[in-house]
Amino acid sequence: MEQYFHALIRGEQRGLGAAVQRGGLRLASAVYGLGVRLRNWAYDRGWCRCESPGVAVVSVGNLTLGGTGKTPCVELVARFFRQRDCRVAILSRGYGVDHGRNDEALVLEENLPDVPHLQGEDRVALARIAVEELDSEVLVLDDGFQHRRLRRDLDLVLLDATCPWGYGALFPRGLLREPRRSLHRADMVLLTRCDQVAAEDLAKLHGEVRHHGGDVPVAECIHQPAAWVNTAGDQLPPAEFRGRPTAAFCGLGNPAAFRRTLVELGLEVVAWRTFPDHHGYTRADVAALEAWVRSLPRGSIVATTQKDLVKLRLSRLADKELWALRIELAVRRGREELERRLAAVLTDTETPSVPSPT
Repeated sequence: MEQYFHALIRGEQRGLGAAVQRGGLRLASAVYGLGVRLRNWAYDRGWCRCESPGVAVVSVGNLTLGGTGKTPCVELVARFFRQRDCRVAILSRGYGVDHGRNDEALVLEENLPDVPHLQGEDRVALARIAVEELDSEVLVLDDGFQHRRLRRDLDLVLLDATCPWGYGALFPRGLLREPRRSLHRADMVLLTRCDQVAAEDLAKLHGEVRHHGGDVPVAECIHQPAAWVNTAGDQLPPAEFRGRPTAAFCGLGNPAAFRRTLVELGLEVVAWRTFPDHHGYTRADVAALEAWVRSLPRGSIVATTQKDLVKLRLSRLADKELWALRIELAVRRGREELERRLAAVLTDTETPSVPSPT
């Protein structure tokens, strides 16, 4: 269903039926867009209240649904403050949290064991817990650009350079969560996967960001492989499996980016399978994956993402080793400006605290 939806909004589904469906999605987008504009209008004019936790808040968010690589950016921001001996907590809505910790939380807990991660729909309440019970000094608001109820000191907005504008339309006709002109609220824009687009396309994207966001500073980032990891806690360098036949699978918002990374590492991807973003693996899924990899040639490995491995918790599939590629965000242009703005929130923090519920 998800694959069909993406093919539909990209215009790959043809015929009268697909055209009628896209027309219906366009009408739904108009209604959705009206709601988004009214909500932003109310916050811009102070009719809706922003509440302050009394400590520094950094929001990491985006304009589109899924796939910009926020989790490595959240990790980078949290590490920045931990390296300066600040007590940090991560706050997130927690997609799928009703069924336990979601994949992003599990990855962050694995990579940042000394940073608590609070999940829930009411992030103002989470902020209160982080400050009053955990003595947090800095809060990192994961996927927070649209969550305007909690005041923030710094709004970082990520744009995936390979698909920055969600096919140019608001959801559900496209993947935009709000109009492109909302970039004017951003304090800094981080372009991700800049190594996966041509130089002229990247230059064009810089111009589009200036058009929609004014003089907002822009950083260029890449998602680079950090290590191969497994459930036993082993780590291997990214180049370890160069030339090895590989079956790869993932449940991501942008699976094509993962496959490109594997190819760039020199892996021979002989089999490929995708699942919906945030997929919860079942026993049937595991059995199907094991049947899938049994026909692989001798010496093959099975590769996935860290987000998928933390849910599977398996060291092997059938008789093949299962490894996950841990990804980190590297800022290749604009790092000094980003670090300057991160450091500034520690001195610019407002003092009022979140009011207790009445």
